[in-house]
Amino acid sequence: MNESARIVTFKMDGREIGAREDETILQVATDNGIFIPTLCYLEGLSAMGGCRLCMVEVKETSKLVPSCVTYAREGMEVITNSERLAKYRIMLLELFFAERNHICAICVANGRCELQNLTVNLGMTHVHFPYFYPRVPVDASHERFVLDHNRCILCTRCVRVCAEIEGAHTLDVMTRGMDSRIITDLNQAWGSSVTCTRCGKCVNVCPTGALSEKGKAVADIAVKKQFLPYLTRMRRGKQ
Repeated sequence: MNESARIVTFKMDGREIGAREDETILQVATDNGIFIPTLCYLEGLSAMGGCRLCMVEVKETSKLVPSCVTYAREGMEVITNSERLAKYRIMLLELFFAERNHICAICVANGRCELQNLTVNLGMTHVHFPYFYPRVPVDASHERFVLDHNRCILCTRCVRVCAEIEGAHTLDVMTRGMDSRIITDLNQAWGSSVTCTRCGKCVNVCPTGALSEKGKAVADIAVKKQFLPYLTRMRRGKQ
């Protein structure tokens, strides 16, 4: 926290709100009990604005802006929920489902998946886009963990927690666009990685079933959500 940051006042959904100038719209919304959907964002990790679900409207600009990387400004007017935003967010969710093979009924994360929960909460009923059904592998070479590219939404939470919190830099993203894949080391099998510390942080921050722990029941994995506040404390240097 920047102690010298100025206080700015602006409107969010018609409410007059005060915030520090170093706070993002998403942080201010969360502090004021206003829900903005996110997938790539995770408190404690650097924000990247990649999933675009947290887009909001700012008056006097026709473009939507990502609330996780847009800072509060004096006099701005923010709208976090509108018919336009609702349609946009549902379209994004549909694209996530069309891009990979998200078959919830046979997924290890069924019932605790953030992508699945958002489809319910935001009212997505079906996918309007043609499915790509990509042929992507499952890497089960690691002694403890599994990387299933079919479930991956490329939020890079795993990449960031591995680099920023664990400091191992084992995970990364290879290529671009539709061919993008999470890789370990120099695109070698996870089980042969010499940098992986087997800490499991990547598995615990994954919002879908792309990363899972072998031999764990869904309920056991859900308990480890308590791991998230730990990330925040580490990021703020309080531990």
